[in-house]
This record gives sequence, structure tokens and C-alpha cells, in this order.
Amino acid sequence: MKYSNGGWLVKDGFEVSYPAHVYTTRTKENTLILYAPFRHTTHKGMSLDGGMMTIEINSPLENIVGIKTYHHKGFRRPGPDFELSTEHVKVEMNETDDAYEYINHDLKVEVAKGDQFNLRFYYKDQLITESKPRGQAYVTDADNQPHVSEQLTLGVGEYIYGLGERFTPFVKNGQTVDIWNEDGGTGTEQAYKNIPFYLSSKGYGVFVNSPDKVSFEIASEKVSRVQFSVSGEELEYFIITGDSLKEVLGRYTDLTGKPSMPPAWSFGLWLSTSFLTDYDEATVNQFVDGMIERDIPLEVFHFDCLWMEEFEWVNFKWDERMFPEPEQMLKRLKDKGLKISLWINPYVGQKSPMFDEGMENGYFIKRANGDVWQWDKWQAGLAVIDFTNPEAVTWYTDKLRGLLDMGIDSFKTDFGERIPVDVVYHDGSDPHRMHNYYTQLYNQIVFELIEEEKGKNEAVLFARSATVGGQKFPVHWGGDCTSDYPSMAESLRAGLSFGMSGFGYWSHDIGGFESGCTPDLYKRWTQFGLLSSHSRYHGSWEYKVPWLYGDEAVDVTRAFTKLKLSLMPYLMKESVATINQGIPMMRSMVLEFSEDLNTHTLDRQYMLGENLLVAPIFTEDGRVDFYVPNGKWTNYLTNEVYEGGKWYNQQYDYFNLPLLARPNSIIIEGNTDNQAVYNYSEDVTIHVFELAEGMEVKENIYNSEGEWVADIVISRKDNQLNITAQNLDSFTLVLRNLQIQEGQDLTQVEHDLGTAIVINSKTQTILI
Repeated sequence: MKYSNGGWLVKDGFEVSYPAHVYTTRTKENTLILYAPFRHTTHKGMSLDGGMMTIEINSPLENIVGIKTYHHKGFRRPGPDFELSTEHVKVEMNETDDAYEYINHDLKVEVAKGDQFNLRFYYKDQLITESKPRGQAYVTDADNQPHVSEQLTLGVGEYIYGLGERFTPFVKNGQTVDIWNEDGGTGTEQAYKNIPFYLSSKGYGVFVNSPDKVSFEIASEKVSRVQFSVSGEELEYFIITGDSLKEVLGRYTDLTGKPSMPPAWSFGLWLSTSFLTDYDEATVNQFVDGMIERDIPLEVFHFDCLWMEEFEWVNFKWDERMFPEPEQMLKRLKDKGLKISLWINPYVGQKSPMFDEGMENGYFIKRANGDVWQWDKWQAGLAVIDFTNPEAVTWYTDKLRGLLDMGIDSFKTDFGERIPVDVVYHDGSDPHRMHNYYTQLYNQIVFELIEEEKGKNEAVLFARSATVGGQKFPVHWGGDCTSDYPSMAESLRAGLSFGMSGFGYWSHDIGGFESGCTPDLYKRWTQFGLLSSHSRYHGSWEYKVPWLYGDEAVDVTRAFTKLKLSLMPYLMKESVATINQGIPMMRSMVLEFSEDLNTHTLDRQYMLGENLLVAPIFTEDGRVDFYVPNGKWTNYLTNEVYEGGKWYNQQYDYFNLPLLARPNSIIIEGNTDNQAVYNYSEDVTIHVFELAEGMEVKENIYNSEGEWVADIVISRKDNQLNITAQNLDSFTLVLRNLQIQEGQDLTQVEHDLGTAIVINSKTQTILI
């Protein structure tokens, strides 16, 4: 919300009041309360006929402080509210001649005394941001509606990231961002997954604790500030600090919830029927058998909307015209080793038999007069299920439970963004706060049902909408992209922003959702898709099986699917880091290399986990520009070495791209490339890259449940490699760009990417 008219004036119709100074304070447990009148109060008589802001400073967790600002306190507070984790934090509150100090471990808030209102935030004694005079405000708009606003300073060269899965530029400076979920595709400023949390390149985060619309002006109204505002009488935000951007993300997800671990099989290839294509069991078998015949490992088959009869989405009944015996069909597919995913949404079209059930029992969101809220977008006479009604939840989940009993493993929880506000909820929730929050109820209900039926670590969704806390219910995908290179690039930007917003897992429609994918684009998007955390072919009017795009597309799909499956030990290790630390599997370069200023604006390449750099190709001629951080990096596919701190422009065929291994790293390959679930510690191949003198590296190996099973430690000193392994009886060590002079009781084997040695004992020393 912009209310300024240049640097000095206020827009017509707006009234703005600012806290003038802190008049007095009060403490309560670990909370410091500030009373800040709108005019400078020099004597008691000036306390009459004037407003005041009350500011509470509190600490939910270590190195996080909350700032709650309110004007009138006595308003109703209907839900919903984000679920936050808190604990008792020991804080210090001091008073000096010039300021009040509130200290939570390494984070200090300094509140100015004197004639002006000023909040300064320090981390380890370094000023990170501040709320300057006339930064905090109580605003009444032209419709006489109240808002509370805050402005935090931006430093010179400071960049802002995050705010959900956004398709606009990766660096948010200069943008207006409204946190309001909408179904707008991937090519506009609208977003399916709006998160009121941003990360700063200076190493801190800001989370605005409101499921209502939050309006951000990021260097777009006041160019040296980030401004955010909410309607109503109260605003609460948290300053989150850490020694790195990854640590800040970790603390943010401590507060709002850590990502859950998806099952190992979900990292394999998903194939969809596509959206509006004609299909029946014969079509499905043609796709599945075609993948098997072409030696392309397939893990999940997905049935999109038309598994149900048209006009009846949802009725949760198989269309008998196409699937006369669904139970037997599902059994035949599962006998081929497949998991099955089904499309659902939280809406019910009027033609569906479920509509009358829901209407008669009060399971739908209603208008103020008691009518069912309906419209004709998406489905004729569509109604929205009221997930605040426990009976409606039971009704909905009982339908899904029947499908799980039939053999379904996962649901694609589509939609959940176009939630009306002119409605009444069963539990009295505020419809404006429910607009963004609705998706949390929707995805949580479905995720927890799968977990209940299938067991822990077996639940996974393919969700489109999200809000704060949605990271607990993975996986999310990027929505309706078009089939062209700009849309492929905007999808990557969005995924990187999403990862900077606390979400650990992300996918996208390989080849683009809308029709018109060319063989060239299909192959390039396949490379990108199989080097994402989750990988799914999906389209709108077109099937997305690879042989429709030529023999080479089949070969490319096979090669990159098998590459990903062989990397499951590495991917599982990174997934464990995601759930424990709250960092995404697909990481922006600035998240991993924030000390390198060259990475701060990069949005066409990323790190897949800690040690693999991926630069997808967005051009028909196969050329790509990419940046390599410091050190000697090795192309995982070709063994070519790249000196870091430089940009490169190179051309690649469809079987190659910049997939670079980090120096001083270990990447572990499994012994299987035709399925996602296998023994990740048996007969593994351990690739060691550019290990420098004096370095020691360690890698853990986890099983498909995410449990530690083995590890290996390799150090280099005095021209020797010292190797110690736990629970690894036999493995192949591949020294990438290191030469062996002689070894001890080692068996030399051929390997086209480096010197390979089979090791059978626990500890070995190799001369290099």
C-alpha cells in the first residue's frame, strides 16, 4: 500500500499518524512495552485528545525478536493465525541515558529516548536495519479503513529475496508485492504461494505474522526502505538473525515449522496423463509400457482431472466410461512397480453427486444470508468446501480414504487460491484472513490423512497453493507455465524465491504446461526437471511422453532419469539436511555463497544440494552463460575443470550441461539407476573432487527412510589420501582430477572420469 506523495506529502484521502517518541515503558516477563503517543508529549495536559501506538518487543525463540504494534487494542481477533513454535528465552532489558535495550542472545533492539521514535536492530553489535522516525505509521485510507505500516531501512547494495514463489525478478528491490494467493499462471506478478517473509543479503530475515493481505513496498515507495502494512489496528513482525542466510532460514523454519521428508520414491520420475487429453486404461498402459520398453525408469503415474467425469469435479468417482474396473486397473499398474497419484481440488461442481450432500449438511462456505457461495468459474455452480467445519473435513477425508484403500499413494492437491472473502465460515473465521490460510487447512488435511493411512515418511502431495507453514506438507510445484524458454526461466526464478521462503522441495511441469512444446525445449527442460528435487512430466492439451518428441528425447530422458536415480544417496543426504536445517534442496547461489557478491543476483543457475551446481540451458543453440564460484570445479558429466571466480559461455548438446561438482567435496553414487528406493550404502561409488592439501571431507550415507547407516572420511596431507569408512565393506573410490602414483593393497579398475580404486577394508592410505 502506497500512501506517500513524494518525500514530504501524503496522498489525498489518506491520514497518517506517526509515533513521535517513547513517553514511557513497562516490562512484563520477557516483554518490553513501549508507549509512543502521536505527538511529542512534554507535559501531562498533552496526554488529552491524542492517539498512541503501543509497541511490544518479545522473544519467541533465540535470536528472534517480535515487534507487535497496535493502535486500538480492543478489537475482535477471529482466526485463523499461523501456528508458531515458541519457547522461554532468557533476555536482558537495560536502560542507558540514550536508549532502552532489549537483548536476545546476539540480537539487540535499541529503542531511542528523546524527541524521536527510533528502533535499531543489531546482530553481534552490527546494525542490520532500523525503523527510523516517521517509519512506523497508523494510516487511515480514503475508505476510512485503518492500517498499520512499518518501514525498515535498506543499506547501500542490500538486496531482498523471498516473499514466496514469485515469477517476477529474483531480487525484489523495486517491486510492489501483495501477499494474496491468486491463480494467475507463472507469467505475472500474481502468485500461488505468497509468503510474508523476506531474506536480506545483509544476513537477516523479516516475517510479518499475518495471514491477511500484507502489502510490501520494496524500495518502491521509499527507495531506501522496505515498507509493509496490514489492514486493521495491529501489525506484528519478527526480525530473524543468524551467522548466514542458511542459519536465518533455519531459525525461520524453527518458528513456522520444518519441512517434512517426502518418501524416497517421490524423487523418481512422475508421468502424468496431462490435463485435457483423452485417456483410458489402454492409453495409460501405452504410456507405462512405452517407458518400460524404452528402459526409462518410471516411479509414479499420475491421473489428472479427467479420471472423473467432466462437470463433476470433484465427485471422487472414476469415470466408468473410461475406467470400468478401476481397482483392477490400479492393481495391474502397481504390479509394474508404480506408485499412483490422483488429481483433486477443494471445490465441488453443482452436477457432482457430492454437491447435494454438501449443501444439505452445511459443508460449503456460505454467504452472509445463508446461501451456499457459488460461481461458474472452473466448474458450473462450483462450491467451496468449508474446512473449518469438522464434519465437512470428515466427509471429505472419508472420500479420500476410500481412494487410498483402493491403492492410491498420493494426491495432487490442486487449486486453493481463489477463495472468496464475501463469505461466512462455520467457525467464524475472518474471511480475509482465511483467503491465504485456506490452503494450509486443505493441504494439511490431505497430507495428514495420507500419513495416517500410509505411515510416517510415506506422505507426499503435489500441491500448488501454499502459505506460511505449508513447508510441512511437501511437495509443491510451480503451476501453469507456458511451453517456452522464458517460462522455463521464470519457473526457476520462482522456485529459487520459494526456497528462500522456507520451503524445502519444489517441482515444475517438464516441457511446460500449455501446449506447443518443441523437441528442443522438451530435451532442455528434461535436463532441468531431472536435476530438480522432484520431477514430473505434465501438460495441458498434449501428452508429454518422450517418444512423441523424437528418439533423441527418449535417450535424453533415459540418461537424466538414470543419473538422478544413481544420485539417490546424495539426494537423500541433502533431503535430511532440508528437514533438519530448513534449507531447500534447490538453493539460490546467494544462499550458498553469500560472501561472493557475484552470486547476489544470479537466477539462472542454482545449487542442487551443497555440492552440485546446475545451470539449465535456455537457448535453442545450446549456449549458456554461467558463473563459477572460487575454487576448481569439475563437470560431473565430462570431467572438465573450471577455474572459479569467472564467467563462462559454452555450448552443449542435449546430453550435457553445466553440472559442476564443488571442490573439496564427495558425491556418492548408488549401485542402481532404475529405481529410487534401494540400498544406498551397498557397492557405492565415491567421487572425490579436487581435494586440497590439508583438507578433510566427510559424507554421511542415509537409507531410504532418512536414517544414518554409514559414512566416509577422506583427508589429504603430505601427498597422501587417508580414508576411513564406517559400515562400508566395499566401495569404489573415484579420484576426479587427482592422479595416483601408487597404492597399498588396492585394486585398480577402469573409470572414464578419473582414477578408480576398489577398496575392501575400513582404512586405507593412498599416495597421490
